Amino acid sequence: MTRNTDDRRFAELLHHRRDRLEQGDPITPPLVSAATYHLPRSDVGGFIYGRMSMPTWEEVEAQLAILEGGHCVSFPSGMAAISAALFATVTAGRRVILPSDGYYTTRLFAEAFLRPFGVTVDYVATTEAEAADFTGAGVVYIETPSNPGLEVCDIRAIATRAHAAGAVVIVDNTTLTPVLQRPLDLGADIVVAADTKAPGGHSDVLFGHVATRDVGLLQRVKDWRKLSGAVPGAFEAWLVHRGLETLEVRMERMCASAGVIASRLAAHPRVQGLRYPGLAGDASHATMARQASGFGFLIGMTLESAEAAEKFLADCPFIARSTSFGSTHSAGERRARWGDAVPEGFLRLSIGLEPVEALWDAMAQALDG
Repeated sequence: MTRNTDDRRFAELLHHRRDRLEQGDPITPPLVSAATYHLPRSDVGGFIYGRMSMPTWEEVEAQLAILEGGHCVSFPSGMAAISAALFATVTAGRRVILPSDGYYTTRLFAEAFLRPFGVTVDYVATTEAEAADFTGAGVVYIETPSNPGLEVCDIRAIATRAHAAGAVVIVDNTTLTPVLQRPLDLGADIVVAADTKAPGGHSDVLFGHVATRDVGLLQRVKDWRKLSGAVPGAFEAWLVHRGLETLEVRMERMCASAGVIASRLAAHPRVQGLRYPGLAGDASHATMARQASGFGFLIGMTLESAEAAEKFLADCPFIARSTSFGSTHSAGERRARWGDAVPEGFLRLSIGLEPVEALWDAMAQALDG
């Protein structure tokens, strides 16, 4: 993706309503929370019922479609989007391959609801996905960079091999957002993401989406949303729409600060096993540089113990002690407490919008103290 193409895309994002505006229309899309609509006839189109479509959904989906380069369907959370994509593509007896080191809730969902329905579920580490055996697979699901370990795999290479085996490729793109990585351009069939993170950006909304260029898959996902009732609220959609309008500039600041912080953490004597794909020596650097336009705002680092990690978080005033990531504020979490296969002292850091020197000074004092 060239810089000029990205610039055009981000400009279109901000003016996506231009050709539909009439005299006196609001530039900002109105918040429409109606569940029912004037419906003297049911055969001439228009909005019908809030479980099927809403004006405010369509506005945020239009913006997401510009970013993703494909049709988008919105959901009330990232997990709602993930479950919709899986239920739209799996059937009993089909083999589904999931990352063993990705977001743990996806694995919990597979074990609780896919496997009991007769779906064969296999797990492969992100770094092993490119060479994995896809024989008999109906779905190959990857997450790159992985959460929380920030491992990276080659989307195009995996998509080529998976398609040869007859599988649908789903990519969880939550950690980078379509600002930095567009999996549909790299051969993925479906993209899923939690817009609760950077797209919403203010820790005040749950939201997710599915993107695809395949009209058949698109209809399956829409049917799942309509029939399951997994629909977002209009106010939540409006909040994400507003967040998307500043996403590109927030990502630029967050990623730039993450690069500075990561290089300094790498030189600190207390920090072990630092992971940030933007560092030239990181194992994920080469692949990510090839398929993404930036390295993200997440950093993984390990301190000597769980107690040391928790004390660092407690002592740093500019790191919120919370789960999730991608907000305006920096956040940190010891991921082993959720059962992730990481060292007890491993921290996932999400770098926010704080001035970078103030943030680093606070982090350095917490480390040195």
